[in-house]
Amino acid sequence: MPFADLKDIRTYFEISGTGPRLLSISGTGGDLRRPPSIFYMPIAQHFEILAYDQRGLGRTSKPDIPYTMADYAADAVGLLDVVGWDRCLVIGVSFGGMVAQEFAIRNPQKVERLVLACTSSGGPGGASYPLIELDGLPAEEYARRSLELSDTRMDAKWQRENASQFKSLLDQAIAGRQIGADEPGHAMGLRRQLEARAGHNTYGRLPGLKMPVYICGGRHDGIAKPPNQEALHKQIPGSHLEFFEGGHNFRLQDPRAFGQIIAFLQGKLD
Repeated sequence: MPFADLKDIRTYFEISGTGPRLLSISGTGGDLRRPPSIFYMPIAQHFEILAYDQRGLGRTSKPDIPYTMADYAADAVGLLDVVGWDRCLVIGVSFGGMVAQEFAIRNPQKVERLVLACTSSGGPGGASYPLIELDGLPAEEYARRSLELSDTRMDAKWQRENASQFKSLLDQAIAGRQIGADEPGHAMGLRRQLEARAGHNTYGRLPGLKMPVYICGGRHDGIAKPPNQEALHKQIPGSHLEFFEGGHNFRLQDPRAFGQIIAFLQGKLD
């Protein structure tokens, strides 16, 4: 298994595919063992993708110290150095979009094009839902609350009328969260990520982004709400904003989403 020894952590990563180089930065609780990984999504057919477990998560080190967004950005830089990528395309999803903002602001020379999916700037631009408030809930309650937040259409009435579908989603969410749960430092690493997430604020620095930026999200997202993405768009000169039919997982809900993301990364959409 490929690992990269960075400044203070050992990072698990995978590279697969052919085409332009694309760094993928995952969301809250991201673990490459949790399906579906980006390597099994339509985007994988078009790029050479580098994806990794961020500090505190998956098979990467979980030091029991405070994490900062600057740490997460530095981890991405260190990983690119290890694999020998001087410059690449970047996609950040949810928490990964927050890291991608910090990474691009601090290292603009490394970013060809930037996709910010279902994410927020923090500060005056609005923060994503404080998931740290759900930390410690029983597995089923956590999964239920996460699903309700991820798509605002999944209210009590929808759950009653779509009981079988909601149970399937609930079972998938519970199973995904259980991956690695018995490993040392698992709960602590998740909490450390959530603590860093709570301090995220790039709003005042976003106008410094000069590379092409594509901001996308779901119309029914209750975690990274549409006004947060509109604020990103207004704050990043020349950025492109697009909403899709779906919630926080709009990329898997709207068949158009990946096509548009791919087109932007290929320079066909500006």
